[in-house]
Amino acid sequence: MGAMLLIFLFAAGLLFLNIFTSIWAYKDAVAKGRTSVFAVIVLFGTLFFPILGLIVYVFIRNE
Repeated sequence: MGAMLLIFLFAAGLLFLNIFTSIWAYKDAVAKGRTSVFAVIVLFGTLFFPILGLIVYVFIRNE
């Protein structure tokens, strides 16, 4: 029972982190003056491909 709770809490934490970083990337793209289409692409990219999407966005965000 305790192991299942630990697994659930870990998975919930990863989900929260994924959603938080996706929202941050979207807001950052909008704040940097990117188009809304670009910001939505960033949002979905980081939401569905969390690690790869965030790495790619961090590299292209200052261009």
